[in-house]
Amino acid sequence: MTKRFNNTALPRRKPVRRQTLPTRIKRRLRWVPNTLTLCNSWCGFASILWTLSVYERASNTYDVLAVSALIILGAMVFDVLDGFAARMLNATSMHGLQMDSLSDMVTFGVAPAVLMAVLTHWLQGVQTSFQVWVTYLLCSVYVGCAALRLATYNVKAMEKSGDSNVFHGLPSPGAAAAIVSLVLAMRVFDRDLSNLALVLPIYAAILGVLMVSPLPYRHLGKWLLTRKNNQPIKIMILVVLLFLVAIFREYAIFSVITLYVLSGPVEALRRVLTGSIAGKK
Repeated sequence: MTKRFNNTALPRRKPVRRQTLPTRIKRRLRWVPNTLTLCNSWCGFASILWTLSVYERASNTYDVLAVSALIILGAMVFDVLDGFAARMLNATSMHGLQMDSLSDMVTFGVAPAVLMAVLTHWLQGVQTSFQVWVTYLLCSVYVGCAALRLATYNVKAMEKSGDSNVFHGLPSPGAAAAIVSLVLAMRVFDRDLSNLALVLPIYAAILGVLMVSPLPYRHLGKWLLTRKNNQPIKIMILVVLLFLVAIFREYAIFSVITLYVLSGPVEALRRVLTGSIAGKK
């Protein structure tokens, strides 16, 4: 008689799953957001170095500082792309969140403060020790508030608290854009602007305070890209803004960003007035 083997007694091998090509590519593409974040930080470092090169150049100071401002604007592009790439590739992680905040601290925290301090020093010419310390102190307020702002954002992101469509406090890229747009507008303004040297550090400190304030600021990226709530009006607004920027260029950019900076206090005032009126009824 032939023996029959019991197949159930034999150990079964687990089927080996071979990674398909799309899976391997997807894993490699998850490094794309981190690479874009690193490009953000490299732009911030390059902007700082280029700003400090003003002391080695006797002329064309506005041109040098304008290049530093444009580098920060380029970093904003990388800052938008890394978040978009992370969502598209499903590569969001706490590691990426920390990397993004550290890069933002360099690019939107330190680099704009250095730009404002060097511009103030150049406009004032020979500064007294008191003027130097006041300039450094006010610009350091901006840096410190940027650090507090980014740390608060990280905590809220980890706790998954707050409305993602509204910022509480001026976003650090928005504060950096306010300084950058001011530098670009000053470059094309054909007048003596040495009197602004006393105002520039104060403006930087005010931007820093707005970053850590509870004032509401709308997330413009999500507001423009979402398909809800009057999409034709959003498209019309975007077209008008692009038209104004194409004609007035630096002045239009400075005006639009200044309006965004002022939108937080205006919105908070509107809510207070609306609440007070509703309370009286």
